[in-house]
Amino acid sequence: MSRGIVETITSDADLLRAGAHGDCASFDRLFRRHENYLWAVALRTTNDADDAADALQEAYVKIMRRAASFHADASVQCWMHRIVVNSGFDRIRRRKHHDTDPLPMFDNDVADRDAPDFTAHIDLRLSVGRALDVLPDGQRAAVVAVDLEGRSIDETADLLGIPIGTVKSRCARGRLKLALVLAHLRADD
Repeated sequence: MSRGIVETITSDADLLRAGAHGDCASFDRLFRRHENYLWAVALRTTNDADDAADALQEAYVKIMRRAASFHADASVQCWMHRIVVNSGFDRIRRRKHHDTDPLPMFDNDVADRDAPDFTAHIDLRLSVGRALDVLPDGQRAAVVAVDLEGRSIDETADLLGIPIGTVKSRCARGRLKLALVLAHLRADD
């Protein structure tokens, strides 16, 4: 006979199920079990520690709310990974819509006539942001990861949990739609 408490190893699915039925300690154990991995996913997705922390917090809330709807189509870790990645992309989208450029400082007496046109840059950013909103979520995630964040196709496939060919086709379709939506920006010859 052994003395002390022997902790039985509980699967992720069991912890998630128990959490869905109101056992908050089960969620705590599940999150602690995967916290380093999920933090790394959030940080890789957002490239910013503050945004990663916010995305991870939002993901934890979503995991707790959606726990009852989990179907064992994939492992719990893969399912949580997907939620963290989506929360990270949501943070990126919000950040891109709220980024601002500082206004240039001008001396009112001597205006620099050779100064760059900041309004054109802002108009371009707004146009691209609106065009990205037109894309379906899957295409937008692939295009943002590959074209805006500079991730490789392989890295994006791992990040999104989809095959490499799917990333390539989503990027191609997304770029085609972006080209159509942004056609008005082409310089006239």
